[in-house]
Amino acid sequence: MPDLSTLRQKIDGIDEQLLKLISERAAIARQVGHVKEPGSPLYRPEREASILRRIQAANPGPLSNDSIARIFREVISNCMALEQPLVIAFLGPEGTFSHAAASKHFGTAPTFEPCPTIDEAFRQVEAKTADYAVVPVVNSTEGFVGRTLDLSISSPLKVCAEIDFRVQQNLMSVETSLVAITKVYSHSQSLAQTAGWLGQHLVHAERVPVASNAEAARLASTTRGSAAIAGELAATRYNVPILFKNIEDSPNNTTRFWVLGRQDVNASGRDKTSLILAAQNRPGALVDLIEPLKRHNVSMTHFESRPSPDRLWEYYFFLDVEGHVSDAKVASALADVKSQASYFKVVGSYPAAVL
Repeated sequence: MPDLSTLRQKIDGIDEQLLKLISERAAIARQVGHVKEPGSPLYRPEREASILRRIQAANPGPLSNDSIARIFREVISNCMALEQPLVIAFLGPEGTFSHAAASKHFGTAPTFEPCPTIDEAFRQVEAKTADYAVVPVVNSTEGFVGRTLDLSISSPLKVCAEIDFRVQQNLMSVETSLVAITKVYSHSQSLAQTAGWLGQHLVHAERVPVASNAEAARLASTTRGSAAIAGELAATRYNVPILFKNIEDSPNNTTRFWVLGRQDVNASGRDKTSLILAAQNRPGALVDLIEPLKRHNVSMTHFESRPSPDRLWEYYFFLDVEGHVSDAKVASALADVKSQASYFKVVGSYPAAVL
């Protein structure tokens, strides 16, 4: 085995090669910016997804595919910022899971703008004061986020990408003993996602719902006898020690986020399409509405209904299907669906999440 000094010399040499190659990539990325047509979007979700999938497929290890994706996202993020830093709105405040998901997807180079509500995140992009918004759409244990679905009916924004974010809930407190904790702050969904753990370990503590997990961490940082349930980013942001990690009841607790923008996205080779539909008021209308998907062999991956905000006892249906609107079978299926629908809207065709 080589000695420590020799190994470190090898690492130093590789670091110099990495620096040279990253600098070359950045220079070429800058050239791409000059060659692009004026007004072309900086962020191309389909191109980024293709790069990450190709890199992950070629990954020899020992780093995991997730680690490789994070490294390359950061390189892509900073290369893109050479042309112009993106502005990303998200459901705030800083330290929320929405913030963490936005950072995971876009890297650290953009400017991140926290918004007090999902409505405001939509508005920032509609008003062109932000380039994109990251908003939660569904949690694997708690279901769909109704406000995101409702706003997507009337908003001109389009889904440009999706983020699957593994939600890891942590108990944090300035106290060092569970016995000293009499109050637990968190968002209502996080309290629900950790109800089993709390019932076993903190049955004596009051559970207090607050507006966000980041707000919970802030309160726990200043209130004796309290704790918060939140993500690691919130713990770092408010300097609250984590006492127990991964206390969520479901080991696969995942939240799906939409990246909303003003552009249509080309096919990446592995895509999803999100739709909003309404059925005609007649017997069998819903069956007729989705039958073309089966006939054209298009897989439906999500289905959700929401009451119409305008008409009593009428509903909108939110669907996700596999494939891109430019795919022949998807286009044919959607044309037939549209002919059966009293309302039809494609919210977006975009790359499936890269884990």
